[in-house]
Amino acid sequence: MPEYELRHARPADLPAILGLIRELAVYEKLEHLMQSTPQSLAPHLFGPHPVAECLVAEARAAADTTDSTACVFAFALFFRNFSTFLAKPGLYLEDLYVQPAWRGQGVGKAMLRRLGALAVERGCGRFEWSVLDWNEPAIRFYQHMGATVMPDWRICRVTGDALQAFAEEGRQP
Repeated sequence: MPEYELRHARPADLPAILGLIRELAVYEKLEHLMQSTPQSLAPHLFGPHPVAECLVAEARAAADTTDSTACVFAFALFFRNFSTFLAKPGLYLEDLYVQPAWRGQGVGKAMLRRLGALAVERGCGRFEWSVLDWNEPAIRFYQHMGATVMPDWRICRVTGDALQAFAEEGRQP
């Protein structure tokens, strides 16, 4: 039996999730972009109209405690998207992070498999995510699990001031 339990996140998990997001930002050398707070994240995961969901991995020995920050050691944040070509919804994994002490024990694989099962249960046509091109261990891990790294696709992004300027051009007079 695994030493951990995978479950859907609860509001009490927010401090732990944010700590893991911070660790992920440091690992990806993107901590300068980290703006997430409990107040900004909570409505999107647990509000009346959530736009994302989160799985967490919790150490079994600590699962009965009330301090989830002491026992949640991994998270996978995901949301629905849509494929016009398939005419079906999809499941998009935004972030998956496992603390270093728990790596190599099958936690990441279990989270991906659980999300794949969730995608099938929900009638999704695909389950997808992005990986940084320098993260060779992750790329090998995903390929070993059967994922295809899409070499011809690039992510396009507009954020911050550029998004505001972009939006100005689209506003109707």
